[in-house]
Amino acid sequence: MPRMLDVSDEVRAEIGDEEADRLLAGENAPGSYDCTSCRTPGDSAQERTSTVLFIGDETAVLAFAHATCLPSQVVQVTEEQLQGAVRSITADGEPARTSPEQAVLGVTSGLVLIGGELYPALVVEPTAPITRPGSSGTDDDFLPLLVEQGFVPLDEVERVPPVLQGWSVLLAAGQLHAILQPGTDGGSPVAWWQAHQPLQAADTWRAAAAKHQRVLLFAAPVGSIGRQPREDLLRDALDKAAANGKLVAAMLPLAGT
Repeated sequence: MPRMLDVSDEVRAEIGDEEADRLLAGENAPGSYDCTSCRTPGDSAQERTSTVLFIGDETAVLAFAHATCLPSQVVQVTEEQLQGAVRSITADGEPARTSPEQAVLGVTSGLVLIGGELYPALVVEPTAPITRPGSSGTDDDFLPLLVEQGFVPLDEVERVPPVLQGWSVLLAAGQLHAILQPGTDGGSPVAWWQAHQPLQAADTWRAAAAKHQRVLLFAAPVGSIGRQPREDLLRDALDKAAANGKLVAAMLPLAGT
């Protein structure tokens, strides 16, 4: 049965036309799946579904997501991160899904109105729970880890958070390249998040960034925000996450142009 699959050009280039056509025809695609973004069930026979290809040094894993959560894309991860996903392939041939350890940071851009001013914002939400490095537990420590880095918990989106020194947003030629964090032992900044391919920023977003020379960064645990198609829906999701105690934020200087 044909599936309601989105296969981006970059995914097709990696898996080949033949495999992509088999997926679209329903030969190799699952009916039901767990969304690699929000972790809730999906059905590619009933709703638009994105193919998301995770690529390591030697291994590639094809996962599926609600099209409303993630676009079809290729995501570069480390080989170590992919090994757990490969081990999750079951004997009956169910496609591999990323396990909680293989979280990928999803980034959404938009304008947020605070105090009558429009600010450029980035919203970061992982595709799975983030556990503390070295921990054997399963608790999601994404927000506590960011608070330790200087991010501020929000109970409402009504004030601009303080500037977080040492962090920055790298924008070059109108494209978003990376979110940088301080290097270890005072070294050069390193990428906390880096785009697989630079993301084109909207003209209105770039104009706001040029005006303020700063970018609002919001972060929430997996399943708190989702991929919202409109800025009013994004704001509603941010307000809800804040009210539920699931939102932290910081103001990051703009690096680049």
